[in-house]
Amino acid sequence: MGHRGNGPAAEVSEWTRGIGPPTLQGPIPSVDSGMNSDQARQIVLHPGIKIDRGRAGGRRAKSERRSPNSNSRRKPSSSHRARTGQRSSESMEKRVIVGIDVSKARLDIAERPGMKQWRVGNDEAGISELMQQLIQLKPKLIVLEASGGLETAVTGAIAAEGLPVVVVNPRQVRDFARASGRLAKTDRLDADGIAHFGEAINPSPRPLPDEETQLLNALWVRRRQLIGMLTAENNRLASAPRSIRQEIRQHITWLQKRLSRTDKDLDQAIRQSPVWREKDNLIQSVPGIGQTMSVTVCAALPELGRLTHKQITALVGIAPYAKDSGQMRGKRVICGGRSRVRSTLYMCALVAIRHNPVLKRFYEKLRLAGKPPKLAITACMRKLLIILNAIVKHRQPWQPDFCS
Repeated sequence: MGHRGNGPAAEVSEWTRGIGPPTLQGPIPSVDSGMNSDQARQIVLHPGIKIDRGRAGGRRAKSERRSPNSNSRRKPSSSHRARTGQRSSESMEKRVIVGIDVSKARLDIAERPGMKQWRVGNDEAGISELMQQLIQLKPKLIVLEASGGLETAVTGAIAAEGLPVVVVNPRQVRDFARASGRLAKTDRLDADGIAHFGEAINPSPRPLPDEETQLLNALWVRRRQLIGMLTAENNRLASAPRSIRQEIRQHITWLQKRLSRTDKDLDQAIRQSPVWREKDNLIQSVPGIGQTMSVTVCAALPELGRLTHKQITALVGIAPYAKDSGQMRGKRVICGGRSRVRSTLYMCALVAIRHNPVLKRFYEKLRLAGKPPKLAITACMRKLLIILNAIVKHRQPWQPDFCS
């Protein structure tokens, strides 16, 4: 070790390194003992130091530095306070989360933090008033629940102004509210719960579908509605009295004509768009995939080709989830996702198992391994969706050698 210097300064430095408080010997110099006031003010040592009464002299000790336990801190300048205040206000402005509860007649809005709430009408005037306030507020995120299409107008207006907006699943928001201990339900509480959900979960904003995608989705939804009404009328016809059977038959004929017209409109909408036309040709190149599945994927699954195979299967709801706890290993199950896409994909998998050589071999392999039929069909659904996702992503039509 190197030579340590002598004197109070060296002893103070040793104490600051953790060796312990030094003991300084000798009389305490004072103004009365021959020192002037300036020399006396130089002997300002830490309260834990015992002053050397004989060797302190007129030297300035290193312990004159401010104690870390002292409450005396230098006050920030006015310019520093102004800068920090400006940054804090800007960061607070960027952290604002807005939750909007949508109903048919009005919009309930809540802010977090701040707990400010207000209400506007769900019409053109109310949405215009809301947009003026949101533009001034410049929130970090605006969260809405999917409300059966009632949120479309306000969501489109928010996206048109370039503000970050996300439409979330109402079930997730309600489960979050219950987990937070909130059991009551009103429009104002729902708006605050949506804002709280956005603040805690921070869902990622996703781009809204363009006008062509919205039109295609509207036609696809209308087609499903017509099929549902047609199925219901056919079921009623079997048990209806003779007096009203003629009316039901007329309604069935009308529904069949409207369904045929809607199919033509869907096909025309796809053929008019080069993007949809290319996607439709790629999807229908797979054996077992027809026009119905192609339209369903184009209208209800626009994320196809932009996500990974795990993300797309979870989005549709055919990804197996574990149910394990401790030493118990439960069965893997599928849940959630887009049920309408999944139901159409199920019918396509049944056809592909018979006519698609790749999926046929895959299904037979699972059955030989002892897997139940429904499990094997679900696995074929997942494999078929992964193949479609890869085909659309790489823009390559069906190739049996590559897909196998």
